[in-house]
Amino acid sequence: MAEAVPVRCPACLRENGYTAPVFPCACGSPVHPPLDLAAPPVPLTHRTWSDTWVTVRCTTCGRESEWPHPELGCGSCGTVVLIPVHPLEGTGSPAGPARPAGSPQAAARPDPGGAGRDPAGAATGGPAGGRPAHIPPPPAAPVPRPAFRPVTIRTARDAVATAALYLRWLGFRDVRQPDARPIPAATVDLRAPGLVAQVDPTTAPAGLRAVECVWLNGLTASATSVYFALAGYTAEARARADDLGIPLFVMDLTGMPQPVNDPADALVGPDA
Repeated sequence: MAEAVPVRCPACLRENGYTAPVFPCACGSPVHPPLDLAAPPVPLTHRTWSDTWVTVRCTTCGRESEWPHPELGCGSCGTVVLIPVHPLEGTGSPAGPARPAGSPQAAARPDPGGAGRDPAGAATGGPAGGRPAHIPPPPAAPVPRPAFRPVTIRTARDAVATAALYLRWLGFRDVRQPDARPIPAATVDLRAPGLVAQVDPTTAPAGLRAVECVWLNGLTASATSVYFALAGYTAEARARADDLGIPLFVMDLTGMPQPVNDPADALVGPDA
């Protein structure tokens, strides 16, 4: 897990601790935006599409993917700032520079107009190498979801970070972690578009009231309600969650959330 770094609010000059989010690459490796701490944070006054996403390159496979731009809400004045990131190095046209017509690379490049012809120039059946043009190619096989990489839980903040990482792995975008360090005796909320989650890092099983509270919060926000607990749930809480359709997950200290009821199994899906 990345360490927290100080970020000074440009409005009130208070320093806030910020931990860069970790995202799962398609190859299974964790990636995180390279923060540019030498540049000052920029107040976010009007959200645009370009401000919301940033391109991050995986250091393992080199894949470039779009992920939420790092941002932080000041705990004192409430100002939301964008944290600058380093631009990608060596970016350019994916096709590369043009080459002379007589170069070996140019000679090896296939002729776009010659698809579907044999060396003598006769047509062989269409642009798909023998398939008639009116028949579409077969659909590509779906890409399986990579395995979730757990984060060892040592503190309450680790439990919150693990739940947020797991929700991103499930497909929820822009999962918000609280900026303040969570109190060990209290539950912590996580929010994302269409999602209301609650993380209980305490050593007592979550009870009936906790499940009903997260359900009411999700009902108010017209969002899916999810609950994570370290110490499991009481029998009444599990029965109520089944009635309300609330996915329940339990986390062990290795950081691997496990579904404990049918709604949780349905949320994870068959690819896990």
